[in-house]
Order: sequence, then C-alpha cells, then structure tokens
Amino acid sequence: MDAKRFEEIRNNIVGAKRVRQGIGTLQEKTVHAVLKDYYAPDKDMQEIRVSGYVADIYTGGEIIEIQTSNFHTLRGKLDAFLPNYPVTLVYPIPKIKYLIWMDEETGKCSKPRKSNAKGSVYRAFYELYKIKPYLSDENLHLCFPLLELEEYRLLNGWSRDRKRGSQRFDRIPAALLGEVRIDDISDYAQLIPEGIEEPFTVQEFGKAVGQQRKIVAKVIHVLHYLHVIERCENRGRAYTYRTVKKG
Repeated sequence: MDAKRFEEIRNNIVGAKRVRQGIGTLQEKTVHAVLKDYYAPDKDMQEIRVSGYVADIYTGGEIIEIQTSNFHTLRGKLDAFLPNYPVTLVYPIPKIKYLIWMDEETGKCSKPRKSNAKGSVYRAFYELYKIKPYLSDENLHLCFPLLELEEYRLLNGWSRDRKRGSQRFDRIPAALLGEVRIDDISDYAQLIPEGIEEPFTVQEFGKAVGQQRKIVAKVIHVLHYLHVIERCENRGRAYTYRTVKKG
C-alpha cells in the first residue's frame, strides 16, 4: 500500500476533471478511475483486450479487474480469464464516508456530512455470493482497498427533503486507509472475529463484527461453502459453526 502515491493520483484525476468540467458535471466513475491508475500506473496496461474481453488492467502476466458492484456480470470474464491468468478483483470499501448533496437545478452542493455507516469487508460478501463457484479457483485473488471518500448524491428522491430514494452521482476518494487481501482460501480465516467463542451462531458472529444479520448470513454461507467453517450441532433452532482445522 502506498497512501502517498494514491493521494497524488487522486489529486491529478479529480483536479483535472474539475478544471475541465466542474463538479456539477462529473460523469466518469471517479473511484474506478483513481484505482485503475493506482494499480496500473502504466496506462499502456489499461483497457486491454484479452480472450475476447476488455480487461481493466493487463500487466502481461496478470489481469486486474476493478468492480464496484454487479459481480454477476463478471462471470463471462472469469470463465475466459481464470484458466490462463491470475486475476485480482479489486472491490473498494468506503470505510469512512462523507455525504454531499447536489441540487441539479442550481448546481450547489451542501457541506460534507460524515455518515454514521462504516464500510466493512463483510459487506463485500453480498457481491462475492454472486460468484461463489469461482472463489475457490487458485488463480482468483481479492483486494479490498479501504477508502475515505466523499459521496455526491442528487436531491432527486421522493421524500419531502428529496433525499430518500435519491440517486448517487459519484464518489470521490479522499484517502487510502488500508487494504485487505485474499490470495487463497486460507486467507478467509482472517475474517473470523478474534476471540469469538466456538461454535458460534450467525447472531453471535454478527454481534462480534458489528454487522446486520442479512449481511452476516451471506458471509457465513460463503465461508461454509469454501469449507473455511463447518456446521455443528444446533443450538435450539439456530445452526452453529466452527473453524475448520487444517492439517
């Protein structure tokens, strides 16, 4: 991780876009653009056709795909890439987020307000669930950059204050705070909360990591699918799980 280089790339991209267009007309997905330059500083590596698909980054030996949502759309690429290349999926996590509201008519923006919601790698499992048959492939690697970012939203929702049901316009990264990487199945074990008593239930896991049940259910499902955890005896009507011991 190189936080200083990330900041320089961020300033170059955001500064150039604002000079050229103004914040009110930002259209390109800025998070995607910044991460693409960060993970492939040589632009000759970007947007390369490989095996019938355009890869975000192709280094000559490795493919890097930056995806912010809709992992189900990656299945075709993964089918084409994984038999021949190591593939790293980069999925940004907004660890700290500031909300900025934009008025479409005036172009005015509100002052940034820090969101109470804190991003977590566990939330990525909503997307990982969509490609779970590929997660055990030894050529597939995952990278979760933890970001501080500003999220611009349009005041076009259905509520009186026009915020509920509003459209997200763009996300501007402010800083790279860290990375979580998963290079093989054993790395998923780092997601088991330290000190949790085993066997544990979905509810106990959720309490330990501070996530809602619907998110934790996806995490548990994927970890069980990958044989990182195994199901034990029921505790009342709840399943319990424990870490699979290797060796």
